Amino acid sequence: MSETVTLAHGAGGRQTSELIDRVFKSHFSNSDLTADDAAVLTPPAGRMAMTTDGFIVSPAFFAGGNIGKLSICGTVNDLSCMGAKPLYLTCSFVIEEGFEMEKLEQIADAMAKTAAECGVRIVAGDTKVAGKGQVDGVFITTTGVGEIPDGVETSGAKAKPGDVILVTGDIGRHGCTILLEREDFGIDAKVTSDCAPLWNCVKAMLEVTKDIHVIRDATRGGVGTVLYEIAGQSNVGVKIDSEKVPVEPQVKGVCRMLGLEPLYLACEGRLVVVVPREHANEVLTTLKNCKYSEGAAVIGEITKEHAKSVVMTTEIGSQTMLPRPGGELLPRIC
Repeated sequence: MSETVTLAHGAGGRQTSELIDRVFKSHFSNSDLTADDAAVLTPPAGRMAMTTDGFIVSPAFFAGGNIGKLSICGTVNDLSCMGAKPLYLTCSFVIEEGFEMEKLEQIADAMAKTAAECGVRIVAGDTKVAGKGQVDGVFITTTGVGEIPDGVETSGAKAKPGDVILVTGDIGRHGCTILLEREDFGIDAKVTSDCAPLWNCVKAMLEVTKDIHVIRDATRGGVGTVLYEIAGQSNVGVKIDSEKVPVEPQVKGVCRMLGLEPLYLACEGRLVVVVPREHANEVLTTLKNCKYSEGAAVIGEITKEHAKSVVMTTEIGSQTMLPRPGGELLPRIC
């Protein structure tokens, strides 16, 4: 078999079957994976969440992961933010002619391992091959279906004054990682993406209390953008303490050198969680005992004042309005 992807691999004939068998079927094999035109599945018993997302990250391989791992994490985390247990995923690949088969196998392997970690099954997919230069390596689109337990209602519109705001770990690492790998700034900083599947963290929180108002993953636009979205959807104010926002020293250093704000750098393994004050300590303790959220921290609260705005207490104790997010700092971070 060819060591690179050719246009023949997308033509639907023998080479397509070889590609599917060698790369996708061998890595994604499970009892629900179909070779037919659609997977036949057992539907969730209760309410269902469904989401879809496209991934075009450049570079496709980065410190802490690759586009395959990212594609599973992104969709699993979107389902998890609705309190939904991820059940099934489908995936669609658009591959550039000439893409190395070994790299494609590495991507598929990362997808399989990440899916297995959070108990989701890849059940169907599609493969297209585009001509040289029409695609930057490989693009992946994933669609996920999950089951929402009874009593769980999360939404960006449910934040209430008095609620406590948590993040599940240090912020901005994914955006910083992609920026350093894409651009030659001459900065010697070892930064690794936080890319991770977060369903088990959400499951643990829901076992403590189902009374969680908001769960959001801080991807494009980072934590700052998510906070503004919550403030707008719920028509409330958000107050955070800059000194309580966890940021790795390496990320802080890069941001200072380049004039960036960590709150607006993308995460791919961090959640913003808004909970009633009476549950905050127990939820925080639970998160600190979970893989991927050991660094969870309380960073602020929901207020009646300054509706639809985010106010930040600075290092010197003054208060300032966090700038509203705008423009596009890092295109193609996911």
